[in-house]
Formats: sequence, C-alpha cells, structure tokens
Amino acid sequence: MRLLKFARPSRTARRPSAAGSFRTEIIADIPVPERAEDVRFFSRKVVRPGRMRRFSNQDPRESLLAAFYLAVAAFLPVRWWPSVCLRMSRLDLKRYTRKEFAPYADAVQAVLGKQTDVRKLFEEFLAARHRRRLQLAAHLVAGRWSPVIRLEGLDGLQAALRRGNGAVIWCDQFTAQTIIGKRALHEAGIEAHQVSVNTHGVSESAFGVRFLNPPMVKVENRFLKSRIVFDRDDAYQVTIRIQKILKANGVVLMTNTTHAGSTFTEVSIGEAGWAHLASAPANFAARSKAALFAMSTFETSPCREYRAVLSPELLPAQADGARDGAKNMTLQARYILLKRDRLFEALKLFPEQMLAWSSNQRLTEAWGDDVAAGGESGS
Repeated sequence: MRLLKFARPSRTARRPSAAGSFRTEIIADIPVPERAEDVRFFSRKVVRPGRMRRFSNQDPRESLLAAFYLAVAAFLPVRWWPSVCLRMSRLDLKRYTRKEFAPYADAVQAVLGKQTDVRKLFEEFLAARHRRRLQLAAHLVAGRWSPVIRLEGLDGLQAALRRGNGAVIWCDQFTAQTIIGKRALHEAGIEAHQVSVNTHGVSESAFGVRFLNPPMVKVENRFLKSRIVFDRDDAYQVTIRIQKILKANGVVLMTNTTHAGSTFTEVSIGEAGWAHLASAPANFAARSKAALFAMSTFETSPCREYRAVLSPELLPAQADGARDGAKNMTLQARYILLKRDRLFEALKLFPEQMLAWSSNQRLTEAWGDDVAAGGESGS
C-alpha cells in the first residue's frame, strides 16, 4: 500500500481562479498476479472549491451551432446531414489542429501504435463531434429522424437481472453513447438510472447550465427512469440511492469519467498508453452482488445506423464468495482490467468516435518531481 501526494506543474497552478484545486494522492498499486499487471488507485480530494463562471469562451460558438443544427435537422434531408457535419468540422480545422492535435496524436499512437494515420483520424473525430450535436438537434425536432439502432448483448443483461441483484452498465465515451446508447436500452425495455453531474452537457458555465445543457438533459431523460445527480459534497447519499436501486434489481448507468468521483484508477492500455478509469462501477460490483457490464455505442453509418454493444458480464474468476460488502480493492482491480480489455477492443473498432483519450504517460511521469513534493493541483 502506498500513499503519495503530488501536484500538477506550476504552469497549471496559474489557471483562472474559477477552477477548483484538488489534492491527488496515490492510494495503492494493486497487483493482479494472473494478469501480471498492477492497477494504480488515486484519491482526488477538494482543497479549494471552484466557482462557476458566468460564461465560457465556447458558449457563443455552442449557441450558434445549436441553432444551426436545429435548422439542419428541421429542413434538410437526412442524406445531407453527414456532408454538412463534415463541412462544418473543416471550418475550424486549423484552429483545432493547432490546439488539440499534438496531445491527441500522442495519446492515440501510444494506444494504437505509431502506424496509425492520426491526421485522418483527427479529422474524422472532429466530424463525429459535429454529428453528435446533430443527434441532439434531431431528437428535438419531432418526427423527422428514425435511425436504425441495433442492441447487442441484451440476453446477458436480462439473465443477470433474473438473478434479482441489479446491474451496473459502465458506458464508454463514444460520440453516440450519450443519447443513442440510452435510447437503445429504453427501446429494449430496460428502465435505467443514469449517474450524472449537475453540469452535464456541453458547457460548465452558469450560462451553459441554464440554457445550453437542458435540451440534452431533457432528451436523455426521455430514455431514463431517473437521473442520479452526483454532488461531491453529498456523495454518501448518492451511494445510498444507487445501492437501493441495485437491491431493487434496477439498472444503473455510469459513464467512464474520472473527474466527478473522489477516486479513479490508472492502467496500461494498448502498446504504450495509460487509461484512466473511474473506480465507482468496479467498487459497486465488488461490494455487492450486482452484475457489471461494459457498453459502447457506435455510429456504423453516419446519421443512419447505430450499434449499441453490451459486453458479456464482467466477472473475475476470483469473485465467487468475495463479495461481502467490504471494500475489496483487489477484486476492484480485476474488474478494472476486464473493463480495460473491453475498452481497448472498442477503440480498435471506431477510434475516431472516442471523445476522451487518456495519456501516453503515467500521471506520475507527466507531473515529474511534484510526485514527491506534495501540495495542490488545479482541476
């Protein structure tokens, strides 16, 4: 067991005061002998809460794009939608290439290999992000869009629910997951509860939370039984609510984001990459009898066909008899590796649709001597 504190480099500490400060600690490196791998667990605690900005630099642009794609969804034929998104993605290609391409290329090549055509992938990624905006607009314009959505792996989920202990579905951040993934489950008769944050959507500013995010939340809520809003100051109550849902044989959706909770993990992925995975889904599976599944949703034909994939149940061989309600980090580590395997397979299929890549370096390597120094880090 190890407990180290570290901070981001000094250049990060100069971020605007609106950003909160956090202390990140290495809790433990948990070995998984049968896989010859370790899983590193981190704790992320608030040192100074941030304040919500009134506006962000992206708010005007996102407002214009929202209005534009509403018009596209309302008036243009569906067959034109992919080309419109492609053209829109190329308008700011130089700016995004200057700001985002280098870290994107490093992360993608670390996972998929140096032979990957990262430039082509990046351009396809920008177009996929625009199609994600259009997915939202199309759901706001009633009666014009009927995409083909195929759900795979439903039998495994239904078999797990017949055991009566509930299920956690651990969702990947592909562009179609946010809305289409929930819709696929809803149309299959699965009433799911989504774990979320109060800034969920396209913007974390006060303006975004008030005006830009509600349409997305409203559309998602059509396909959910409830939304469990995560509050860092009241995590205990959220945990209790999730446990009650699982005990009632409910289905809980968790997206793989590492910033909302108080702990997360780091594990190797691909050729030389490092994935940062939330620990909460593995924790709920390890401490209860709830089944754990991974889910990825892909756009197989732009704006026309989608494929939502539920994995077989993630169940380590050593899980039998180990779920006694106590925190079991060794069992969590085994779940994390199973989830990593599913994520890697999904990335190889549709890498251009992944919204959040991890890193080509371990956090401790990227932050250098600050690992031993301790202190605070910007959010």
